[in-house]
Amino acid sequence: MEIIYILLLLLIIYFQISGKSNLAEKMDALEKQVRGLEQLLRQYRQAGAQPKPPAAPLVKPVVPEPPKPEPVIPPEPVAKPVAPQNIERQKEVVTDPFSTIRQPVKTRDAQPPKIYQPAEPELSFFERHPDLEKFIGENLINKIGIAILVLAIGFFVKYAIDNNWIGPIGRVGIGVLCGGILIGLAHRLRKSYNAFSSVLVGGGLAVLYFTITLAYHQFHLFNQTTSFIILIIITCFAVALSLLYDKQELAVIALIGGLSSPFMVSGNVPNYHALFTYLVILNLGLLAIAYRKSWRVLNASAFGLTVIVFGAAIFSLSDKTYVTGLIYGSVLYLLFFAINVANNVRENKKFIASDFSILLINTGLYFGAGLYLLTAMHREEFRGFFSAGLGSINLILSYVLFKNRKVDTNILYLLIGVTLTFISLTAPIQLHGHNITLFWAAEAVLLYWLYQKSEIELMKLTSLIIWGAMLISLWMDWLSIYTYAHTPFTILANKGFITTVVAAISSYLLFMLMRKEEINQVYSLTVQSSLYKYVSFILLFMSGLLEVNHQFLSRYPDTQLNNLYLMLYIPVFVFTFYTLSKKIPAIQPSWIISTVLLAVCIVVYFIFNPQFFDLQYLMLVQHSLPAWHFVAHWLGAVFVGLIFYQLIVTARDVLPKEMQTTATWILSAAILLFLSLEFSLLSNQLFYSPLTAIDRVVTVYIKVGLPIIWGLSSFALMWLGMHYKMSTMRVISLTLFSVTLVKLFVFDIQNIPPAGKIAAFFCLGVLLLIVSFMYQKVKKIIVEDEPKQHE
Repeated sequence: MEIIYILLLLLIIYFQISGKSNLAEKMDALEKQVRGLEQLLRQYRQAGAQPKPPAAPLVKPVVPEPPKPEPVIPPEPVAKPVAPQNIERQKEVVTDPFSTIRQPVKTRDAQPPKIYQPAEPELSFFERHPDLEKFIGENLINKIGIAILVLAIGFFVKYAIDNNWIGPIGRVGIGVLCGGILIGLAHRLRKSYNAFSSVLVGGGLAVLYFTITLAYHQFHLFNQTTSFIILIIITCFAVALSLLYDKQELAVIALIGGLSSPFMVSGNVPNYHALFTYLVILNLGLLAIAYRKSWRVLNASAFGLTVIVFGAAIFSLSDKTYVTGLIYGSVLYLLFFAINVANNVRENKKFIASDFSILLINTGLYFGAGLYLLTAMHREEFRGFFSAGLGSINLILSYVLFKNRKVDTNILYLLIGVTLTFISLTAPIQLHGHNITLFWAAEAVLLYWLYQKSEIELMKLTSLIIWGAMLISLWMDWLSIYTYAHTPFTILANKGFITTVVAAISSYLLFMLMRKEEINQVYSLTVQSSLYKYVSFILLFMSGLLEVNHQFLSRYPDTQLNNLYLMLYIPVFVFTFYTLSKKIPAIQPSWIISTVLLAVCIVVYFIFNPQFFDLQYLMLVQHSLPAWHFVAHWLGAVFVGLIFYQLIVTARDVLPKEMQTTATWILSAAILLFLSLEFSLLSNQLFYSPLTAIDRVVTVYIKVGLPIIWGLSSFALMWLGMHYKMSTMRVISLTLFSVTLVKLFVFDIQNIPPAGKIAAFFCLGVLLLIVSFMYQKVKKIIVEDEPKQHE
């Protein structure tokens, strides 16, 4: 019995100190264990002597009668206790054996999961106003009525004026009185009839604006300055009323009246300085409203009307006022930025689409106006600095907002994107040609470095876009720089070579920056980083290729020396890169790419080979080119031989065994072709003279030299096959011997000098004897290799 209680105590301690699940789950599990132990205890008591019945069972269990010897009656099934219905679960008490404090614990009071409520769709006009009659009676009729009332007052005043009932001062006084009465009546009704009072205030303000305008233009009661000051006072009064009544429509009326005031009292000579100053003051007042009220309709209306007024003004500016327009345009640009972010920043609200739209339109219009004014001032050289300055301003604004930790991050991304855009536009606006490429190459690296520091994805995306733009700009630079092949450049220190090298360095730096990122964060960028690496190698290769090609085309026009030196540059670059890549893991490509690179270099060499014979003919026969240039070909041939060696090593050590046989045949044929062509060029160089035609030298080489070279090559293949126990090379050797003998006896036996016949037959005979002796000597090796071929 004590064992059961000890187990129960241990279970309670375990569930008290365990913190891997919530409390409800713990108590559920504990209850199950307790029930199991109670059932185990009940069975234990039933098995013991006279167990005690429970104190107050809900349903008395049926106890089977003790079995009788005869007959055997199966026990009746035990009835399950009936669970009580609708009984509220009480709080259970869990006792900590190490403490005397008893704490009630709720076992099944878990909070129900929150149900996601989808956003309610926006109601239509008829859904918002189900009672159309009420809408017309309370909203529409009062607006129509005030408009008709204003017209009636106007017609009455006009009729009185036409009949000379009222003088100029009286006419103006009547207008001011009518406007004041409407505003006073609206103020009295503002609590009971809020919407109606707003309409009355708007009508009263309209009467005041038009009355002062007539007093200036028609009756000349005030001068221009006085009239303008009165209109400003009316505007300030309207703003105060809009804040007092908390009515956005009153602020819009005040805005329209305020922007109309300069034109209401305008004279014959425009005063742009005064107009722009007034616009700035008006929008400063709007900024004060925008800081306290989220009136987006007012902000949009002010922006649109100010753009119309300012845009109409700058197109009529003169040379002396362009600077004034640019200065005031910059101030208005900053004002509208502040107006559209002030309330959101103050109230920590989310920016919506209209806010972003106004900010982007504001920036775009200011940028266009700035470029227009700089062009009109004939200061095109400052347009790039203007673009960079605009980007810097947005960067400063983003930093200022970033200091406010509660600001919506979307506005920061917008400003950073605007900054990157204008900084990137600086290059094509201010710079020309290859300078744009240099600027974008540096910017792409800088932006990616900033992305790693700030973790702002927008910078990373912009960096990739700028890098792509750099490649396009570089391609355009190549077309513009290298199209005119007859224009000589300074060797290496020219814009084409330097720009391409900088682009290659930029691409490689981006690759190095990407490699520093953790693989679990940038798994999707691993392919891109390899792309950057390979593009950097291609650009570095192209820098030298274009430089060599252009330098020889410009200095030796109408020759093929550029091809000769290109085929020196390509093997040297490929071999050097391959050698360095094996020692520097950062630039090491895969073995497949390395093999393809080496193989492509060999193929290109064979494609250019016919031009070597043409150049040799020009040097030896026509003497149109200095013969010493052909040294470049022999140097290139040496590096091609080294590349063949690297291919052999790769085929032996890296290539899968099922591909080694094919690779051995291909490499043997390529090396034989390479040796045949190179010895042909060497034969022309050694045996040509004015007394011996070049065609005769070529013919003798084909009939005598080739059999000797092929025979020696066949012997070398046989020796290598026996030395390294490679049956494939021995088969290739025998095949080449057979082809050589067929060629010698079928095609070459005729029309060759006796000395050539003797040399060819003597060499082949000796070689065949040596090969036969070698086969006899190494029979055991060949026999051992035969079973391996069948495996």
